[in-house]
Amino acid sequence: MSITISGDGTITGISSGGLNDGIITDDELNLSANASNIKTALNASGTAPIYACRAWVNFNGTGTVAIRASGNVTGITDNGTGDYTVNFATAMPDVDYAVTGTAMRNSTYASDANPVVVALKSNTTYSDNATTSSFSITTHWSADASNQDPIAVCVAFFR
Repeated sequence: MSITISGDGTITGISSGGLNDGIITDDELNLSANASNIKTALNASGTAPIYACRAWVNFNGTGTVAIRASGNVTGITDNGTGDYTVNFATAMPDVDYAVTGTAMRNSTYASDANPVVVALKSNTTYSDNATTSSFSITTHWSADASNQDPIAVCVAFFR
């Protein structure tokens, strides 16, 4: 049986599912009207707005750079030791997004008191690193600021 949606919002041909009366109202489609349901589904409480992660990546920064898992990331460009560009599959709406990241130097130094830091490229500004289609980072050892190729780099982008 085929599913039909008429001009008045009536849906026919559904044998089971989440629609009580076969009609989707404007209120049911309104995200602000369903904000509490969305927050509950995301395990969020309170009245503060929710902002989604627009892109994220977990990659191996040593040897041949390889993405372990990602969302909205097409690839990583390896620009040299501890120097990477994260390329987005779908562009950001502007360059005013927030970036956060972490890295692990290597398994030998897993409990090292001087971790690897994910940062903007040195001697650059945020606008030099951020475009709507990519973001450039460096990973360096906090003890002496030397660039490192970590075994794990995780970066997330919010807007």
